[in-house]
Amino acid sequence: MRFYREKCLAALMEQLGDWMSSIQIQKLVFLLTDNQEERVYDFMPYKYGCYSMQLSQDLRNLTKDGYLLCEDEEGTSHKYKIARNDLKLSKLIDETDYNVILRIIKRFAKMPINELIRYTYQNYPFFAINSKMAKDLLSKTEYSHVINQRPHKDELSLMTIGYEGLSLEQYIVTLLINDVRVLCDVRKNAYSQKFGFSKNQLAKACEGAGIRYEHIPNLGIISEKRKDLKNQSDYDALFDDYEITTLMYARNELNHLFTLLQNDKRIALTCFEHNPLQCHRSRIAKRLMTIPQCNYTLLNL
Repeated sequence: MRFYREKCLAALMEQLGDWMSSIQIQKLVFLLTDNQEERVYDFMPYKYGCYSMQLSQDLRNLTKDGYLLCEDEEGTSHKYKIARNDLKLSKLIDETDYNVILRIIKRFAKMPINELIRYTYQNYPFFAINSKMAKDLLSKTEYSHVINQRPHKDELSLMTIGYEGLSLEQYIVTLLINDVRVLCDVRKNAYSQKFGFSKNQLAKACEGAGIRYEHIPNLGIISEKRKDLKNQSDYDALFDDYEITTLMYARNELNHLFTLLQNDKRIALTCFEHNPLQCHRSRIAKRLMTIPQCNYTLLNL
């Protein structure tokens, strides 16, 4: 186990002892993190409420490494249990976090799964906005409260966002809070060594959060041109070249982006860099904003 979050997860599973479904584990860890001084996982609103793709991946990793056992349940769900009860994993984590684990288990571990899900929906309604189950589990008043948590903004906006420094879950929550309806990935190669940000993972996360994902590789910059960028002047020179080469011949792609803006009203261009001035998405946005009919607000998230 390389990461502290994995140690916390394994310690929780050790104290649970018995089989738990992946949905139960997601809810228990969500409640755990809400009581931690420093959260070990971030969560986003997903198909069954609060969900962490990193947590899901860690469950698979701990199973692969022999710490957990896994069995298939109906559909695509799984259930897990600790492989051995003599590992004393609680010694690997802070005493404060261990005590939080014990409190969470005492209060919630034996709660029926639908009651546990309902509890999270009632107390954390924002995380239920994309749930397929909320309407069936909640009263009309409670469900109405969940629906009202979904951000809706009327302002016509072109946005840009980089995922540098963000977990996938933080990134998706940022998109939701800003009512991004279409995410346009302008990387040449939509591959990342950072978990969650390669094309298929990111598209899946967006789909589960109710955001449309499009990859537009023709607007990207080949990686060879990004070598040896040491200061802002280097970035500026690269993007000046980008404007008179790639963007000059990207009329179809720019027209497509403008059509998305007209139809969906709030779209975001995405790449890696946090600072938009060090990312070519800023030049794409600049070009779009020069279109005479483009009466949109430009926001860098």
